[in-house]
Amino acid sequence: MAGQAPNHRHDEHRAVSNIPSASEEAWDVEQQDNNIVPLTRAEAEKLFGPNVSRPSRVTPFKVVAAQMVLSLGATLVWWLLSKPPGAAALSAFLGGAICWIPGALFAARLRTLSGAETVMSWMIGEALKMGTTIAMFVAIAFWYHDVRWIPLLVTYLIALKTYWIALAWR
Repeated sequence: MAGQAPNHRHDEHRAVSNIPSASEEAWDVEQQDNNIVPLTRAEAEKLFGPNVSRPSRVTPFKVVAAQMVLSLGATLVWWLLSKPPGAAALSAFLGGAICWIPGALFAARLRTLSGAETVMSWMIGEALKMGTTIAMFVAIAFWYHDVRWIPLLVTYLIALKTYWIALAWR
């Protein structure tokens, strides 16, 4: 036994045990999350400006109203630029409606919650909104055989981008 190489298995185990396990890392992250200190009003105003505590003027219903106006404007443009105008304008209107009808349902749902919002109620509202959107696309594809997809999709995307305009407007 004197001529055998020493067994380093115990030393290898000791070196590996200095690496934190996934559960220890999760514990450290959780502890760091619990040590969050909120900003004071002065600190928030210094970082984000003097209007940081002002409530937003943009409400969900204002966003839906803006979506309706933009989709009606796009419908008018498709009416003026298309030959024949009827099918393209109706398709454009339906594309806008696919965006603002689910948004209006979501906004109405938020109003009925009246301050009792939870993450789960928002998730359910978003799921209903996505389901309504998909159902409207499918219904139009099956029942409106004269659909013009380009006006429909362009107007849908225009109305959909209204959220970004409203966010920047704040």
